[in-house]
Amino acid sequence: MNNYATYRIAETIRVLIFLTLSIIIFNFYPLTAVMIVILALLNDLPIMMIAYDNTKPLQRPASWEMHRVLTIATVLGIAGVVSSFLLFYFSDQVLHLDRPTIQTLMFLKLAVAGHITIYLTRTGEHHFWSRPFPAGILFWTTEITQLAGTLIAIYGVFMKPLGWQLAAFVWAWALGFFIINDFIKIHFYKRMERPTIHK
Repeated sequence: MNNYATYRIAETIRVLIFLTLSIIIFNFYPLTAVMIVILALLNDLPIMMIAYDNTKPLQRPASWEMHRVLTIATVLGIAGVVSSFLLFYFSDQVLHLDRPTIQTLMFLKLAVAGHITIYLTRTGEHHFWSRPFPAGILFWTTEITQLAGTLIAIYGVFMKPLGWQLAAFVWAWALGFFIINDFIKIHFYKRMERPTIHK
């Protein structure tokens, strides 16, 4: 439940804030209505599989720590927003892509980065490589939906085709920030564990 709540809040922040700020600041819709629907459908499948994930049994009864959940979810969500805006700037100002191509680029980025965020939230205060490998049903559902989103973007199903080269670039971008976000997550977990000194 903690993993689900953290992922869901982070993903909501990541998508909604990016969409809202893009429209307000740049007067640009980074996703079409159809893209939003496809993205929601792709996200729902891995989310449902979180309940079947592998995990280590706790030594004591678990309790809700909403401060930690909200803090980590907000940190991961904002990190995702920053990553999206950096990619938007790079694709617009450096690659000089047209706006329909940028929309497909952002769709793929949100799909890929959103799905691999599951691997960050499932490990809590530990690095993503330090916990049991995800359950097969979670791992394969996540990867198959990522592949589906990638092929939709590459071949332009209800959107402008992105092509293999730009799709590979988006994957590299998402994986790079995945590593960075993992260390950011650990940093904030450690900060919350520091004892408060009262004078």
